[in-house]
Amino acid sequence: MNVLISACLLGVACRYDGRSVENAGAIKLLGRHNCIPVCAEILGGLPTPRLPCESVGGKIIRSDGADMTEQYVRGANEVLRLARLYGCSVAVLKERSPSCGGGKIYDGSFRGLLTDGDGVTAALLKAHGIKVIGESQLEELL
Repeated sequence: MNVLISACLLGVACRYDGRSVENAGAIKLLGRHNCIPVCAEILGGLPTPRLPCESVGGKIIRSDGADMTEQYVRGANEVLRLARLYGCSVAVLKERSPSCGGGKIYDGSFRGLLTDGDGVTAALLKAHGIKVIGESQLEELL
């Protein structure tokens, strides 16, 4: 099975802070499925490292107040394009991210607080019938 996966979970240093969050379950997944690493934020044209962003009133706002919604939407569309090209029916995405988070994302206060909702990429994938799971749910695929 072809599975989209957040590149940061595989150890790629593409997060906003220039780091990765390598996940042992994600590495195990490589041995069981054909994993396609993606980073919607990079595909949207954002650099690494970059200032953190959060969802605020339906827009993606950088910590300095700049509106980054266009870049996040562009990246989400590129990830969807890859999902279609590879025939992916599932994506493993980084939890809580304004791009990849599914179900819970940071609330826009930049204080580490969570709220119900999906990141831009997670929402787009779900709208197109692709199952989105976070790294804490990897057992479903292992």
